[in-house]
Amino acid sequence: MLRVLKSVAFVTYKEWAAYRSHMAVSLFVGPVLFLVQLLIWQAVFSSRDTVGGLNLTQMLTYYGIITVIHYAIFDFADWNLQMLIRTGKFLTFLLRPVSHRWFALSQKAGHRLLGFWLELVPVALILYFGFHIDLIPEYPVWAVISVGLSFLMMFLVNYCIGLTAFWLTNAHGIRGMFHLLRDISAGVFIPLTFLPETMQKILFVLPFQFIVYVPTRVFIGSYELGGITMSIPQIVAVQAAAVIVMWLVSECLWRLGIRHFTGVGA
Repeated sequence: MLRVLKSVAFVTYKEWAAYRSHMAVSLFVGPVLFLVQLLIWQAVFSSRDTVGGLNLTQMLTYYGIITVIHYAIFDFADWNLQMLIRTGKFLTFLLRPVSHRWFALSQKAGHRLLGFWLELVPVALILYFGFHIDLIPEYPVWAVISVGLSFLMMFLVNYCIGLTAFWLTNAHGIRGMFHLLRDISAGVFIPLTFLPETMQKILFVLPFQFIVYVPTRVFIGSYELGGITMSIPQIVAVQAAAVIVMWLVSECLWRLGIRHFTGVGA
């Protein structure tokens, strides 16, 4: 499996490197979105010192960390899987001696390895020197582990959405709806602590917070949600357990979904 991971990741890296100008366009996306957040929150903080217990510097740090984490965990497994199922090309993967899930994860590893130096590092430098955002994690080792688990959680959650194509054939609509729900529930638009406490408690048991909110709070050095406060090692351990649970969910959906595959378009 490690040889498969290395081989597929290397091929994917070379494939996307041939179209690196396409990926370079995203260099503008992250900083522009961050600039929008900067203007919005500067206007909000013009009449107050804190919002939800955070000052302007802390708020901008939160969004700066999210921007960098996004480049580390970006994933398209859901789009790729539903496209293969819809066109019937998924049939070829059933004949291969490796699971498609592991193949897709290996593809993501290669894609993000290229994105690390082509997207993440330049954007981090722009935020650090251009906007003076402190991107140095409070606990570097725990931050790396948390982002790694976030990488896996993002993949597994998206892969489960892609698996719905076994029933729907074209999962484009549910993907769009899910992406919006995922980003709201992960704390991409606003910190989850801004939501009503009842909703925070619900989100605590869902997998979405482990995609963005948890690694961001690990970067900051403290965690709190729905009145629940945990140390950094504790929340990272919970994040690891959530990844295992999500893997089991994806396995169940795979076993149920493969029975419905009809090779449409093959």
